[in-house]
Amino acid sequence: MGKIDEVLTRGVEKIYPSRKTFEKVLRSGKKIKLYQGFDPTMANLHLGNLVGILKLRQFQDLGHEVIFLVGDFTGMIGDPTDKTSARKLLTRKQVLDNSRNWKKQAGKVLNFSGKNPAKILFNSQWNDKATFKDLIEITSKFTVQQMLERDFFQRRLKQKKPIHLHEFLYPVAQAIDCVEMDIDLEIGGSDQTFNMLAGRALMKSLKGKEKFVLTTKLLVDAKGEKAGKTAGNALFLNVTPADMYGGVMSFPDETIIPGFELLTQVSLQSIEAMKKEMKSGKTNPINLKKLLAFEVVKMLYGKKDAKNAEKEFKRVAQKGERPSEIPYSPKAVKPGNYPASKLSYISGATIGTAEAKRLINQGAVEYEGERIQDPQETLTVKGDEILKVGKRKFFKIKKK
Repeated sequence: MGKIDEVLTRGVEKIYPSRKTFEKVLRSGKKIKLYQGFDPTMANLHLGNLVGILKLRQFQDLGHEVIFLVGDFTGMIGDPTDKTSARKLLTRKQVLDNSRNWKKQAGKVLNFSGKNPAKILFNSQWNDKATFKDLIEITSKFTVQQMLERDFFQRRLKQKKPIHLHEFLYPVAQAIDCVEMDIDLEIGGSDQTFNMLAGRALMKSLKGKEKFVLTTKLLVDAKGEKAGKTAGNALFLNVTPADMYGGVMSFPDETIIPGFELLTQVSLQSIEAMKKEMKSGKTNPINLKKLLAFEVVKMLYGKKDAKNAEKEFKRVAQKGERPSEIPYSPKAVKPGNYPASKLSYISGATIGTAEAKRLINQGAVEYEGERIQDPQETLTVKGDEILKVGKRKFFKIKKK
């Protein structure tokens, strides 16, 4: 399979207006300008973001101009897509703090230097300058009916939940991005189709230009829910190689083949062969999952780290031993006594007390080698105590 065939096929859900029209442009030899936007509502990129970053890299390898857009303006609004209620508004400082390490994380796949470097832009560059007059002119290109067509807005109306006016403006703000950058193609997950097509309509209206849209397949978990930061099931790109390996090993079997397609650079021919072997029962899924974990870690951290992560997984997950190196907890804690669920949260070991209580009730939390039975059990912090959350996450409590 040629590089153009792969960029049009691998992980692709749909191309607007059509694959045939877009393919003709690519095969003409024309170099296009394309982008994907990433809203910094959390401090780290995750595997769901990696799907789009890998697609950007494919276009970069073909010599096209790639833009990694940080939505420091749109991130303050918060994308309402599939949300049952309005998202909490963020400050400019919060979104900039969140995106501080993104170049380093995306740079594990994208090249930001060299012959054809990807560019990083921030959409506050133009949206901060927009006047109320500009907004009136741009919003005149859309209708309220268009916005209300969205399924999740319909659900909110039926449930008598509020739809805030600023949520209607999110796709407008995203549409302005592609016009300001004068791009030829926008990439995004299939859940972003409405927002990206809004940009396509605005580009045609204001510039009379054809803007292509390529939607990628979503990385979903066993329940069919998007693996992302909001759902609380994300694997962030700042985790250790061992945690990344272990996280991929926790994937359900049905996500193995999609995982190879969306998260690795393994050839599609090889992936198809794996699919057939798995279906026929010739290959044990656990072996393919180990290969998937190895390939993801190798791409993000290097072959040496992938081998070490593989050894660590065998030692910790399969033999039940402690990791050779235990990281400090994400957040420092003052010495004192805390309920187990609160300590799990304030140390950063869980995303909230609700998650901590659930894990404790499942018998999945240990403190200094002892299993915690009650979320309200009092734990004493002096510093450097070992907290285990789940099967493979170990933290050494950092003393404040």
